Amino acid sequence: MIFRAAKVNDIKQMQVVRNSVTENTLSNPDLVTDEECLAFITKRGKGWVCEINHQIVGFSIVDLKEKNVWALFISPEFKKKGIGKKLLGIMLHWYFKQTKSSLWLGTSPKTRAETFYRKAGWTEIGTHGIGEIKFEMTYKTWKKHNRE
Repeated sequence: MIFRAAKVNDIKQMQVVRNSVTENTLSNPDLVTDEECLAFITKRGKGWVCEINHQIVGFSIVDLKEKNVWALFISPEFKKKGIGKKLLGIMLHWYFKQTKSSLWLGTSPKTRAETFYRKAGWTEIGTHGIGEIKFEMTYKTWKKHNRE
């Protein structure tokens, strides 16, 4: 497994991963364009990928402008291998080096993602969008959980 910063030429494979998930699916895959992904990994924030045998199997993107986790997705056949946890850790470490501002994300209730974020120390702070749970990670909470 190789974890590294996302590059422009990774976007097509990242889109494949995004559209392969069985939870938090897009109602219309065309809603997230390659151009939008490009802006998020080059101008608005940063992204990372997990690569196995030259295939991207997971990725994460954080948005500094809106201070949120824009994406964290793992191909279904690669879940439960620690990839999401590692990508989240890399992303949080980078984010809190840039700012001490709290970070938020939204995810569907009663999903593996909800359980994942709760176990990772995220705090539920309300709702977001249409029925999503809104979670927050403060710098103080991250620092407490981060032992690096």
